[in-house]
Amino acid sequence: MNNLIFRKLSADIFYFFLTASLTITLIVWVVQAVNFLDIISEDGYSIKVYFAYTVLSLPKIFSRILIFIFFISYFYILIKYEDNNEILVFWTNGIKKINLINFLFRYSVIFLFVQYFLTLFLVPYSQNISRIYLKNANIDFLPSLISEKKFINVFKNLTIFIEKYDQNGKFTNIYLNENIDNLSSKIIMAQTGKIQKRNNFFSLKLFDGTIIDSNSNNSYKINFKETEYDLSRFSTNTVTSIKIQQINSKNLILCAFEYYQKNEVNNKYCLNRKIDSVLEESYKRMIIPLYIFILSLISSCLLIRPKNYNLSKYYNWIIFISGFVVIILSQVAFKFLLKNFLLDGVVILFPILLVIFFYLTLLIKKNFKLRYL
Repeated sequence: MNNLIFRKLSADIFYFFLTASLTITLIVWVVQAVNFLDIISEDGYSIKVYFAYTVLSLPKIFSRILIFIFFISYFYILIKYEDNNEILVFWTNGIKKINLINFLFRYSVIFLFVQYFLTLFLVPYSQNISRIYLKNANIDFLPSLISEKKFINVFKNLTIFIEKYDQNGKFTNIYLNENIDNLSSKIIMAQTGKIQKRNNFFSLKLFDGTIIDSNSNNSYKINFKETEYDLSRFSTNTVTSIKIQQINSKNLILCAFEYYQKNEVNNKYCLNRKIDSVLEESYKRMIIPLYIFILSLISSCLLIRPKNYNLSKYYNWIIFISGFVVIILSQVAFKFLLKNFLLDGVVILFPILLVIFFYLTLLIKKNFKLRYL
């Protein structure tokens, strides 16, 4: 009978968590997808690339809201059980409050593993895949981005200006400025031209113009009747270099350990990166999920009502605000990293210390007996 009761409780928590998390994830995803429209309107990517890029952001969104939805799920279900007097089923079947608290604590391990899977593996992988996909994707909307008498900076290190652009796709008076490096540049001017596409890559077919190559020492000019300017060798202005969030978790954590051991980082994945960003990302992936245990115990405090009426009246709000404060604390505690080694240790161990504190408090409140563990 007790197994059936616990099974129903776990099912109620899981279904509420699943419904709430999916709903909020989709809402955030839609809002974020609107912000990503720039990769079509400004960077010239196709709708297919845009959709794939936005879909790959779903694991990141879900991982960010998981800890909050977990707390809401525990809090809501326990309040619901109390309001509907369903909580009495536990007590009438001889289930002690500490047994229920222990069950809720053990059940939270499932959510901890889900969060670790997301933060350590799926999110960095999906973010890196989206970066590679965007980097390798062709700019399919290039023709629609070109307009008359406007400087176009779709490509990195390349500026395009066209005086006239007719409906047949023919350009008149074309100006291209390619920055080769800090000291060298190439300018191409042509009377007419058009865009052509071969093997899914764009190029400019130019007629009757001049190429001017210049560097710090000299410059030379070449006239041409017809030439083809390959655009496939240019990358877009969209950031496609690897970010700290896209680094493999193993390499990132090795960077953090290397810093604490040698006070420097020689790992090739973390070179030229600020150590505070490395430690911050490591903290987000490894330490923040541990706060799930604390939120489980804070929610469990709903089972222990104070005898004082005035305190009991606002008790639910006190528990909710306490959980919310812990969530905020989990997100900002990394700001204290790199102060000194001792403080770093406290920040890293803080969730474990909080778990011990809350659990011992609950044991004391329920007249601790070893058989209840």
